[in-house]
Amino acid sequence: MTDVPRPPRRSDTTKAAILEAARERFAADGYERATIRAIAHDADIDPSMVMRYFGNKEGLFAAASEFDLRLPEPAQLGGEDVGGVLVGHFLDRWEADEVLTALLRVGVTNAAGAERMAAIFREQLVPIAAGLGHDPAEAPRRAALVASQILGMAMARYVLRLPAAVEMDREEVVGWLGPTVQRYLTAERP
Repeated sequence: MTDVPRPPRRSDTTKAAILEAARERFAADGYERATIRAIAHDADIDPSMVMRYFGNKEGLFAAASEFDLRLPEPAQLGGEDVGGVLVGHFLDRWEADEVLTALLRVGVTNAAGAERMAAIFREQLVPIAAGLGHDPAEAPRRAALVASQILGMAMARYVLRLPAAVEMDREEVVGWLGPTVQRYLTAERP
């Protein structure tokens, strides 16, 4: 049996295949156990191509963990039920895309993963907190409080799969967490 040569891949197609394989491998194995060789195998390319495009495992992880939370603009949120809207939005994002769950898993076991998760929340959640009319200097603190609730529920519901957290329906989670997130974003500073 002779090997049939593969058609050459375009660079954007190759990069996309590598990133897809990396996301799946990081989600399945975590950062520490995922290897460049395994990712290359999954993408059906030579490991040197992974290195060519991303430099090293850290560079690959950073690229594979680019994640847009697709948060609404602060002006679209209003102040009335911003907490409930954000909690619902996060539940939708967690349930629609395993990359965020994979990032959370990696973030609790690896410094690079923790920094990537922190950067996502810093870059995307702080502007929400800043846009709700309070002192912009307080926005990082308010965003951190929101993240504590969102990430805590995500850990309980999607990583640890605590039965009580998993069994709650969406409306119940929003009902419990929404007012707390609302307070963190809109209440006067204690």
